[in-house]
Amino acid sequence: MSIGQIFAFSIAVAICGGWIFVWIIHIAALLYGCRKLHKAPPTISPEDLQGVSIIKPLTGVDPNLFYNLETFFNLNFPAYEILFSVHDEHDPAIMVVQKLIEKYPKVDAKLFIGFDFFAGVKYIGPNGKVNNMMKPFEAAKYEWIVISDSGIKAEKDSLIDMASFMKPDVGLVLQMPYACTRKGFAGVYEKVYFGTMAARNCLSANSVGINCSTGMSCMVRKTVIEQSGGLASFSKYLAEDFFICEATKKLGYKVTLSNKLAMQNSGNYSLDNFHKRLIRWGQLRFAMLPTLIILEPLGECMFMGVLSSWAVEYLFGISSMAFFLMHVLTWFLLDYFLLRITENGPLPFSKSEFLVAWLLRECASFYLSMRCHGTSLVVWRHRKYRLRWGGTIEEI
Repeated sequence: MSIGQIFAFSIAVAICGGWIFVWIIHIAALLYGCRKLHKAPPTISPEDLQGVSIIKPLTGVDPNLFYNLETFFNLNFPAYEILFSVHDEHDPAIMVVQKLIEKYPKVDAKLFIGFDFFAGVKYIGPNGKVNNMMKPFEAAKYEWIVISDSGIKAEKDSLIDMASFMKPDVGLVLQMPYACTRKGFAGVYEKVYFGTMAARNCLSANSVGINCSTGMSCMVRKTVIEQSGGLASFSKYLAEDFFICEATKKLGYKVTLSNKLAMQNSGNYSLDNFHKRLIRWGQLRFAMLPTLIILEPLGECMFMGVLSSWAVEYLFGISSMAFFLMHVLTWFLLDYFLLRITENGPLPFSKSEFLVAWLLRECASFYLSMRCHGTSLVVWRHRKYRLRWGGTIEEI
């Protein structure tokens, strides 16, 4: 064999190995999802339950904000406080919070305004969310801290489910992100994304202890953040959730996944806005873990299908078109089963809507991945940042 043939043979073998590994990820996600998601909370005695401080950083108002926040006033948990925070006194979210506090006077809830959490300091780093959380974090009276985004809708037993996993050797409990049922194709598209690609990565990674954290909804020990340099030390990152998870592991604590999902229920959603979120998340992942620049496209259906179709035809003489169609059909079916597991029942939309949303996501993934490399600028919450290798940011 010539050098060129040896090289082509080696590449084809490597691609086939990667193709097999991708299916292992699929199966791991399906099995772990069946075992983990939507199960009853582990039994826990009342004396083992501690109080919980829920931090809700807010910026602006969307049509579902009042309803989403109200779900946190009706949690089934013996002792908790809700600590709301906004950037400034002109934020319209203040009126929503005040109405809820008046409606539920028996719930321990407080509202914090501004950055000046001590000695007149108003800015501790470029991450606006971390800045916004500083005052409630300092005021939190409980060891267990829940960080929850404004668009999250809570189930009555969400808090007790997370608390039940907070064993002495556990420092962080994550909720896997999903999306509530909402009208329109954009709502279907988000559900398909979070119930297939995102669920596959999250479930398979957590099944083997790989950091796949999300800051949408998580419970962390306050001492973990304090021993890691304090909350302010994470303000130099935009993906503070990832680095809080890394810090938790460095301190010797475990990170585990809750049975309940983080149900996103934003009232403002569209395909364009969601694609912008995907591009921003991709920029962050590639900056923090540069190896994903090569590995992540290999985990996408169409790209891996094209590569593996060439590889099996080169190695075994199998029709590349037939293999590609088999590959896509199998991927489609496994994603459908995973979405059913994540949804915990029949899908709230038709199979044809699922097919269209699935095809759009799979076909757009490579384009969106390329968009991630077009610039180092990231726009988040109307603020613009320059992203550096390692995940640090500079506000522009």
